[in-house]
Amino acid sequence: MSKVPQVGDPAPDFTLPSTSGEISLSARLATGPVLLVFYPGDNTPVCTRQLCNYRDNLDIFTELDIQVVAINPQSESSHGRFASKHDLPFPLVSDSGGTVCKMYGAVNFLGMAKRALVLVGRDGRVRWRRSDLPIFHQSADDIRDAVAELAS
Repeated sequence: MSKVPQVGDPAPDFTLPSTSGEISLSARLATGPVLLVFYPGDNTPVCTRQLCNYRDNLDIFTELDIQVVAINPQSESSHGRFASKHDLPFPLVSDSGGTVCKMYGAVNFLGMAKRALVLVGRDGRVRWRRSDLPIFHQSADDIRDAVAELAS
């Protein structure tokens, strides 16, 4: 297994299906930084709260010029139902097999997807990363504060 990218390292590129069609990290980066939101499961209590918080505070990400892209190994149909049910305005990426989750270190000791955030700058390098215990998540305000610290 290759080394998980740390702050300052190049972010591995990927192209995967999503609720917004095929997503390529490099294509997204051409228009600005991307926050990769790795999460364990659609329609689970903590993941639903986390992604709904990002939906409700999308203006924070817009002000920071950050695109939100959520990723886990579940199917496109599961993501579609979840996104529709909660009116999620950002793409939910289907990483069937968990290859991208593994590349970014977003798997637990059982090999299941875990909660992690990776901010990739427009230059394609990891600018910030954070992993949380399954029952916790970073809110949009927490992310704004972390990005503000990066700028200072």
